[in-house]
Amino acid sequence: MNEKILIVDDEKSIVDLIQMELEFEGYEINTAFDGEEAVSKALSWQPDLMVLDIMLPKKNGYDVCREIQPVLDIPIILLTAKTDIIDKVLGLELGADDYLTKPFDNRELLARIKAHLRRAQKNQSPTKKSKEIVNGPLHILPEERSVLLDGEEIHLTPKEFDLLYLLASYPEQVFPRDELLKKIWGYGYYGDTRTVDMHVQRIRRKIDKPSNKFIQTVFGIGYKMRKL
Repeated sequence: MNEKILIVDDEKSIVDLIQMELEFEGYEINTAFDGEEAVSKALSWQPDLMVLDIMLPKKNGYDVCREIQPVLDIPIILLTAKTDIIDKVLGLELGADDYLTKPFDNRELLARIKAHLRRAQKNQSPTKKSKEIVNGPLHILPEERSVLLDGEEIHLTPKEFDLLYLLASYPEQVFPRDELLKKIWGYGYYGDTRTVDMHVQRIRRKIDKPSNKFIQTVFGIGYKMRKL
């Protein structure tokens, strides 16, 4: 079955251009032109990936991320006309996996879509059984792609899970930021290592407690998972 992609932008010319390119590649496409329509179609149609503009009528892209991320475990690529890093950082903090600044090359968008869908498919495909990782009160179940903290399930986005699983698989090993960017995003990412920093911050907010700090910053280099 062809992957389903929801394109959300209030500029019809942009939507039409992206839709034509992706349909030519064989993807099944649905579209939305404001934030409320985006949430409604995302929840009812359940796409495999969303291309989401930030500046939308009714609800902006940030609000759309807030509403769908607890329900849908899909990659989200943000489109933004803004160049301020704060806007990109906020999108990443709210659960987006990637971003492109307008104007962008459709070939770059297509490459990123393919990369995210490949990774999502790989994560869902049956492979040889991976062992559960236990680190103190933290349990990571790779087959179910779920995380338990003190027995309670913690919701992580796909990229957050991939990043946490990688660090937890090699406790006390230091990973430079650019290596994490390459391993988790898996292609020639045009962003910078702030993407990694924002995802680590989000993971920390979800799993860290005053008594347990799992991911340690190695200043000037990157991050490592502490063995508790």
